[in-house]
Amino acid sequence: MNSNPNPKQIRLIATIGAVLFGVLISWSSITFTISPGYAGLMFRTFNQGISTDEIPFGQGFHFKAPWNRVIEYEVRQKESMEHLNVLSANLLKIELDVTVFHQPLFAELGRLELERGRRYESDVIIPSMRSVAREVFAKYLPEEINTSKREQINDEITALLEAKLTENFIQLNDVLIRNIKLPKTLEDAIERKLQQEQESLEYEFRLEKEAKEADRKRIEAQGIKDFQEIVSEGISNELLRWKGIEATSDLAKSPNSKVIVIGSGEDGLPIILGGSN
Repeated sequence: MNSNPNPKQIRLIATIGAVLFGVLISWSSITFTISPGYAGLMFRTFNQGISTDEIPFGQGFHFKAPWNRVIEYEVRQKESMEHLNVLSANLLKIELDVTVFHQPLFAELGRLELERGRRYESDVIIPSMRSVAREVFAKYLPEEINTSKREQINDEITALLEAKLTENFIQLNDVLIRNIKLPKTLEDAIERKLQQEQESLEYEFRLEKEAKEADRKRIEAQGIKDFQEIVSEGISNELLRWKGIEATSDLAKSPNSKVIVIGSGEDGLPIILGGSN
């Protein structure tokens, strides 16, 4: 039996070995992995680069041609913060902090890369925050900013900024306006005004309370007057004489000593001069 290997088998084994060795060597150039929270854009070297019609690669393991390369984008929510100086409607300077929560529009990553680039936070979001905040605050007086119009201002900034970022392939999630600082003299004036308004409300409350108390006393006095009139109308001389006779009869029945002068009192009622046990 011939134990020498067949030349065809040797060539086959060598070919398979070469292919496996080539695959191992080039493995990193033909595969790629997208981490959680990221997406990938394929740059096709021989096919016009990045295609805006192609859906980005999601997280996980993928294959590619060795001559192409992948551009990763973080697609999780991020925040951009900026300290701003803006002018109010009466041209007073106001300081504030604005925080914007945002993330790229997943389906528009190709256009974002081609038209804005990965520096979109500094090139798009921060300038948009500045322009929108200045535009909105310029319509309001300083005393409105920290009181009645605060929520309205936030809503206006959110609406305008959302429109601007959407045009630039970015999704706006939320806007926070914090640490609004007015000029010191204005803050003192607003505080005095609010204090005076509070004192005025307290004075009006006291007046209303006193008016209700006066009404109560008038009603009470009218009730007493009505009662007295009713009672006085019901008491007659005949009734008084009858009550006097009843009282005299009761006294006469008592065991105590007394002197009764019959018919000597006013209207003929008896006079009780006194008595002792």
